[in-house]
Amino acid sequence: MSDPVVKLEKLTRSFKQGSTTIHVLRGVDLTIMPGEIVGLLGPSGSGKSTLLQAVGLLEGGFGGRIAIGGVEASSLPSDERTNLRRTHLGFVYQFHHLLPDFTAQENVNLPQLIAGISTAEANERSEQLLSALGLAERLSHRPNQLSGGEQQRVAVARGLANRPHLVLADEPTGNLDEETADRVLAQFLELVRGEGSSALVATHNERLAAKMDRVVRLHEGVIE
Repeated sequence: MSDPVVKLEKLTRSFKQGSTTIHVLRGVDLTIMPGEIVGLLGPSGSGKSTLLQAVGLLEGGFGGRIAIGGVEASSLPSDERTNLRRTHLGFVYQFHHLLPDFTAQENVNLPQLIAGISTAEANERSEQLLSALGLAERLSHRPNQLSGGEQQRVAVARGLANRPHLVLADEPTGNLDEETADRVLAQFLELVRGEGSSALVATHNERLAAKMDRVVRLHEGVIE
């Protein structure tokens, strides 16, 4: 049996606010297997983004165990965490965070170039992903020349550019109208499945979460 793509055991995270300690995560257990798309459901403020930051190895201060692809990541030194993040993880956020002076293709090229992929290979991969998302005619357009839905699809392509084992998506359609959100989510799920990746998708939208393979609920800092 393959190792889980991610395995969390008793994950905790607390913050100090003056003299008060706020417990955001209170012992989260979660396992995601290869090829599985999991919806992380919970209202705003429930800790979904904090949980994704933990899985994404984006900051420290967490208690418990985080294993990525069978590698114990919780106590890795910073450079090894960065390498694990680069080779195993992809990210899609609610706001696209595209670089405004770069074209759609250049935005998708960038993480590949940082990973040491040649420009020619990056161009080929970017064109493949953007075309699969219906943006074949928009490769040379800058973000301000794209609609909100098109910008988010570029962000999806960027998140998948380095063929991550796990894509972390934080309210990836939360900034879009319902019709556009449905279309972008459908393309995102189709592309993730086609790539053979796994995904953890945080959302507060029950209807969108129902389109995923499995839904887990974060309530008062624990998975129900």
